[in-house]
Amino acid sequence: MSVQPTLVIVGRPNVGKSTLFNRLTRSRRALVHDLPGVTRDRIVGEAERPGGGRATVVDTGGLLLSDEDRFVPLIRSQAEVAIADADVVLFLLDGEAGPIPEDREIADYLRGLGVAVVPVVNKGDRKGVDLAAHEFFALGLGEPVVVSAEHGTGLDELWEALDRRLPAAEPGEPETAAEGDEIQVAVIGRPNVGKSSLVNRLVGDERVLVSEVPGTTRDAVDVLCEVDGARFRFVDTAGIRRKGRTDKGPEVLSVVVARRHLERAEICLLLVDAVEGVTRQDAHVAGYAWEAGRGVVLVVNKWDLVDDRERARAALDDQIEQQLKFLRQTPRVYLSALTGKGVNRLFPTMRQVHRAHGSRVAAGDLNRVLREAFDRNPPSSPSKAQPKLFYGTQVHTRPPHFVLFTNLDRKPHFSWTRYLENVLREAFSLEGVPFRVIMRGRKS
Repeated sequence: MSVQPTLVIVGRPNVGKSTLFNRLTRSRRALVHDLPGVTRDRIVGEAERPGGGRATVVDTGGLLLSDEDRFVPLIRSQAEVAIADADVVLFLLDGEAGPIPEDREIADYLRGLGVAVVPVVNKGDRKGVDLAAHEFFALGLGEPVVVSAEHGTGLDELWEALDRRLPAAEPGEPETAAEGDEIQVAVIGRPNVGKSSLVNRLVGDERVLVSEVPGTTRDAVDVLCEVDGARFRFVDTAGIRRKGRTDKGPEVLSVVVARRHLERAEICLLLVDAVEGVTRQDAHVAGYAWEAGRGVVLVVNKWDLVDDRERARAALDDQIEQQLKFLRQTPRVYLSALTGKGVNRLFPTMRQVHRAHGSRVAAGDLNRVLREAFDRNPPSSPSKAQPKLFYGTQVHTRPPHFVLFTNLDRKPHFSWTRYLENVLREAFSLEGVPFRVIMRGRKS
């Protein structure tokens, strides 16, 4: 089995790295914004090579070798890890600005690493850039390729330059595992509850930036790992705030991306802070996941900082009852992403919720449970007719959808619907799953 070659895009901030990444991977994975420094973690995607086969593409944060910004060392460490695994580095340059001292510093740095480098001059659609591209020969990295990441021009020439440095794709090269073979897990929560620390702990790698500064993560970062034969794809999302509490600019975009990846996930790990407890902001984030029909595991992080744990559990129970009533039956895992204690309990819990999210109930078992629930506690009816259940059926999974055919001429009171949901949840082990029950009335 051959290994996909890896292409890593580097360059100083705001030269179009994320735009080129999105163009090569034909996606909108990476955030694109005029403000420098939007990308901080390394973002991974796949590109189809024109001659056949695929390549892994990695987008990195803006590379600065001398800067006082608190994020610069973290971003540089992420870029260095990516470069160490690269077959070819795409050094992206701003064609309008021409070679500047920061570009020369990066060129010297890449030469010192001894990696294969293709200099790529961006903004080739702008006036005069094509003619001035020869100035980048002074960087000593060979002939530059002129592209427009925004408009997609010059990509054929770029792939030709890359193919000269990459191994040819083997005939019948196997594709990577389809996403359908993986458990898609979104790690969600308000800012600074430890989402990135948990993802790094789960996969055993410093894969995403961790900082005490809220809002460090902006892009949604995919990380794949395999545990006991099951493949998990974790998506570390940006902290989601309520409307009105989100700054303009990149933070707004990062929340949009987080919600988009939430839609793609099957289950969510909802992180709350064990010290701060459950807040309204946690309820806001949880509501997004529940309304989207995603299975949920409630993760109580920073459990190592709690002294009186019995009292803390009781307080959390009260807070969940007040703020997160719809998550009463959701599995909870108490852990510390920092120390790793309790993290291994997450994997069997995620598999349990994933199975429940995709479960299909046998028609005979479903109707037996429904009839017993009707007989034990029939819904109230304004008419004189005795409420009857004709039959029920499951019409969807992920999440499960049940349709009940009755003789009722209007929806039952919400308290009775909640009673029926609790019966189904207990009978078919649907903890952590926001299944749907739809009532259809008809005359007998």
